[in-house]
Amino acid sequence: MWRWFLDTAASWTAAGIWIRLLFSLVVGLVIGIDRALKRRSAGVKTHVLVCMGSALVMLTSEYLMRTFPDAKADLTRMGAQVISGVGFLGVGTIMVTGRNQVRGLTTAACLWVCACVGLAAGAGFVEGTVYALILIVVTLKVLTKVDIMVHERANVFSFYLEFNANKSVVGFMDEMRQKNVRISSFDVTKNKIKGEGPSATMTVEVKDKELKKTLLHDIQAMEYVRYAEEL
Repeated sequence: MWRWFLDTAASWTAAGIWIRLLFSLVVGLVIGIDRALKRRSAGVKTHVLVCMGSALVMLTSEYLMRTFPDAKADLTRMGAQVISGVGFLGVGTIMVTGRNQVRGLTTAACLWVCACVGLAAGAGFVEGTVYALILIVVTLKVLTKVDIMVHERANVFSFYLEFNANKSVVGFMDEMRQKNVRISSFDVTKNKIKGEGPSATMTVEVKDKELKKTLLHDIQAMEYVRYAEEL
């Protein structure tokens, strides 16, 4: 049954075309649901449309090659344009917040891989589509936990800070040195509101395991700092 299904999907028949498009819909649906559950900008409909559109591009390429054999059409040319062109759609999901936080990279990557898997489905490579979908789900579900574990064991941290006044920055830096915290970067931005203190993004390196657990709380408790959060 499975072999018949694969052979049908690879064939140039009405059933094969339907299978390819439906597989691309399933892939986009599964990836889109994960993004929608996490309230990302590109959700179910966006991923389904990108994946089905990519599959249709490959189907169109194959159609042109079969319909106009003398034209020597390149079956891969339209697919290559999809892989590069979908990057512009992904850029629209990436944002840099006022606190220099980069958001949307995973969603942009999901859109790109959605397009790639859609091309595979459109070419009739159903086995590759199924395997890729399984690995994508594993990446989004299982490796997210791995990412959190690695982050918890990291020695490098980034913080967003808001100070009470300009002179608070000097006092803050002195106190961080006393804690043996190595500051690798410190970017200060002047507040546009008159009378308000500056803000800053800071990257530090901490090797003390106990200090890592309490560093954010210690910074928030400092008299120089009005607000602090980890990026």
